[in-house]
Amino acid sequence: MASSNDITFRLSRSRGSVPRARALLHAVLGGWGVGQEVLEEAEPVLSELVPDALRVPVPSDRRIGVRIARSAAEGLLRLEVGDAGGGRPEVREPGEDETGGRGLLLVAALAHRWGYGERAAGTGKTVFAELKAPGIVAEPATREVAAVMVRTGQTVRVRGEWRTVLGVRSDPYAAGGPAVVLELAEGPSLRVRAAEPLTLRTGECSG
Repeated sequence: MASSNDITFRLSRSRGSVPRARALLHAVLGGWGVGQEVLEEAEPVLSELVPDALRVPVPSDRRIGVRIARSAAEGLLRLEVGDAGGGRPEVREPGEDETGGRGLLLVAALAHRWGYGERAAGTGKTVFAELKAPGIVAEPATREVAAVMVRTGQTVRVRGEWRTVLGVRSDPYAAGGPAVVLELAEGPSLRVRAAEPLTLRTGECSG
């Protein structure tokens, strides 16, 4: 089960998944209060790992998995991208006239450590990169707020797991009264009554 120190989501095998992964990274790190310097290193790393996974030959219906995790004790931010394909990621040193092949060079330069291993499901591989994030903090306490108080970028507990909120909109409830629709980083949208209590991280409350 994911905790607020560990956010996972799956992306379709399309070019639109690269900007979506970056947007999710911004939302997650913003919710964690991670500094701009770490974000500026994490974004290009994820922007290299995701396209690499998308280029791996696999059945067209296989999605890629992304995990963003933090360790306050070690002061590290960990990015993981998994795919169902084979092969080994290797750092190349392309010639001056080559326009590609430098992705893992960038990852190796920015990361404190990187590598790969078998996916937990047993099919394919997961490539990871760890970045130093000395200012990263541990998982905060939680509190309950009315759904209408939740804002974009915050994180709520949905069916026992933490989900980052990508968007919020109002919507009339079928039985009458106001409702709130939360667009989530993973899984379907959540539609609840405006006054329904939701668990939110302490320090992320607005209004």
